Amino acid sequence: MSVLNDLREQLRRFAKERDWEQYHSPKNLAMALVVEAGELVEQLQWLTEEQSQALTPVQHQAVAEEAADVLLYLIRFADRTGIDLERAARDKIGKNAQKYPADKVRGSARKYTDYQ
Repeated sequence: MSVLNDLREQLRRFAKERDWEQYHSPKNLAMALVVEAGELVEQLQWLTEEQSQALTPVQHQAVAEEAADVLLYLIRFADRTGIDLERAARDKIGKNAQKYPADKVRGSARKYTDYQ
């Protein structure tokens, strides 16, 4: 079993034990995911680029917890919508490789449409 599948099963049990499945609609989970992503951003909001790359242990722990919340809500969202996250991620990496060929985009942050 993959790590994502194991986490999905743990989250299913967690929600079922608390009778929270009734609240875990795709809409609610997507909204919760955005909230958690905002809380992750909030941890880094006023840091310089350098500070964001050299977090204190306390900052690192806070960022790790928020990143975990994002991951867990994403896994739960995917479960409730029937998305195979591993397959979707692999497919998306392949599409991005086609949209952003390394020989054309190396060292640039421009959007792929700027290379057409």
